[in-house]
Amino acid sequence: MSSPKTQPNDADVGAFVEAIEHEGRREDARALVAMMGDITGEEPVMWGDSIVGFGRYEYRYASGREGEWFVAGFSPRKQAMTLYIMSGFKKHDSLLKKLGKHSTGRSCLYVKKLADVDLDVLKELVAASVEHVSKAS
Repeated sequence: MSSPKTQPNDADVGAFVEAIEHEGRREDARALVAMMGDITGEEPVMWGDSIVGFGRYEYRYASGREGEWFVAGFSPRKQAMTLYIMSGFKKHDSLLKKLGKHSTGRSCLYVKKLADVDLDVLKELVAASVEHVSKAS
């Protein structure tokens, strides 16, 4: 099984969060650790140098490539907080319309600050993604 470069490790999530330079992003990271922990029922784990992930699942692409990834996660990037929504966004149009200020990539939700979005809608989105992953694996 070939795995992605980003792997879970034993780095201290609390120390990572407290080392975030930008105070607002640090507070948002604390809130996301609590939120994603509640939703997944999992403890946070560092994946690579800059991603906080919760839970694990195995995936297999049609190409045969397979690996392991986290069920929910985020990374406090310089430009925005990146939240990983593993179900993608196609079936979440109604939630995205209610979310607030954000942008999306393939499976990434970019939020400048949590104050820009409706946290209840964000929780719904993360929970829907977690449910999607648990059904798929």
